Amino acid sequence: MGRDLLGGFEHLVLLAILRLDADAYAPAILDEIERTTGRAPAAGSVYVTLDRLEAKGFIRSRVGGETPERGGRPRRYVTVTARGLREVRAARAELSALWRGLETRLDGA
Repeated sequence: MGRDLLGGFEHLVLLAILRLDADAYAPAILDEIERTTGRAPAAGSVYVTLDRLEAKGFIRSRVGGETPERGGRPRRYVTVTARGLREVRAARAELSALWRGLETRLDGA
């Protein structure tokens, strides 16, 4: 069976989850992506991507405690699974291979 390839936004979401570690939940992921890339994704796109990543087995979620600022609703925390980590590493290797040798072209452009 072939790999489930990561889409560009899925890759960003996985990296943000890894950066946030145990504090990864949708609004924090959104903030982390905006802080590190300067782009503000739509909240809905993060939620849809989290569902897709969980269906692929790249993340798992757990429900945290209820919070007053959320009207008593619990937070959904997510972590990257071993499979997700393997996929991030594979994507990094693929991108590194594609970038190799392009520095002079990009710097000279």
